[in-house]
Amino acid sequence: MKIKPIKDLVHNLSEWNELVSQTKDLTDKVVQDVNFLRQEINWEEYNLCNTSFLGCKFKQYEAIYLIEKGAFVYPKFASIPYNPYRGKLYTWQELMEGYNQDNDESIDLKIYKHFKKHKYNPSVSEALAQRLHDLSIDDCLRRILEYDENGMTKKKVIGFMGGHSTARNSEFYNETAKAAKLATSKGYFVVSGGGPGIMEAANLGAYMANYANEDLMNAINILADLDFIDDQRTEYLAKNYMTNAQKVLEIYPNGAESLAIPTWFYGHEPSNLFATNIAKYFSNSIREDMLLTISLFGLVYAPGSAGTTQEIFQEAAQNHYGTSGYYSPMIFLSKKRYVEDTAIYSVLHQLATGRPYKELLFLTDSADLAIDFIENHPPIKAI
Repeated sequence: MKIKPIKDLVHNLSEWNELVSQTKDLTDKVVQDVNFLRQEINWEEYNLCNTSFLGCKFKQYEAIYLIEKGAFVYPKFASIPYNPYRGKLYTWQELMEGYNQDNDESIDLKIYKHFKKHKYNPSVSEALAQRLHDLSIDDCLRRILEYDENGMTKKKVIGFMGGHSTARNSEFYNETAKAAKLATSKGYFVVSGGGPGIMEAANLGAYMANYANEDLMNAINILADLDFIDDQRTEYLAKNYMTNAQKVLEIYPNGAESLAIPTWFYGHEPSNLFATNIAKYFSNSIREDMLLTISLFGLVYAPGSAGTTQEIFQEAAQNHYGTSGYYSPMIFLSKKRYVEDTAIYSVLHQLATGRPYKELLFLTDSADLAIDFIENHPPIKAI
């Protein structure tokens, strides 16, 4: 029987039992969010050198013994609406629990309201809880993407960026959805920032990868049939914005996988419902860096505003210096936006002169050509 490698970070009771079946040496091990209250464990059998227990539950005398023997025991945090010691990514069903069209009592909104109260001056306890939460999300992402020793992921991640206010059924909403659908069907793993607009289009396209193109367009038409509130100009304030998304999920229940990396920093934006895995952060800066860094197989930039422009040059800096260990393709999905209106593509071409990533820059208006370029230009290992 093949023995599984010993893990340094244990996420649940099953992994704990697997660990202690192989060793009693817990040196440098971290055990997270495990309930030991009903377990009969002789802790005297274990080597507890630099062992950490994060948010685990113990009988009181056991916790005292572990601390006396030099283990680090971090308690549960009181009165917060989130678990800092998560062992898995979120799903939209978890985040939207409690939501209905007339009264949003969702877990997602409760966490945002809590975060908003502490946004600028968090207590030490609150700040620590947020950092531990985001560290747990980091770990969950590493496990789902499966990094090797050289920093390459087993999943071939492609990121999609663009405007959060891009209307459903507009030109580049549709092209983004088509590109994400095509990429997913070819074995790539789509990631977005998890919000509305271009981000939703990317996760929608990925979700619809197992359906026909006609089904994708039908889904987009359903999404775009909106009942606006008081003539609001922002699309996602429409009364049936979320319920239309739920309608699409009911009609097309067998969606493909994709990833969203949103943040409570922009809590006023709804998370889209088409990502199957949601890595939601408190820290926006960590979230943005993670979103760009994991997209090793390419980033597709649809039209956007200041946030998208920032992400373009942030990725350009990573490519310029090879800080992710690889140079990654950068595809600009709109000739008008990136040449005529802003000249961003021209600036990057000049910036990339003499650098390996210059050959990884591509400008197009076509979803098919964007994914074709990615297929023919894999990431280049940085020297």
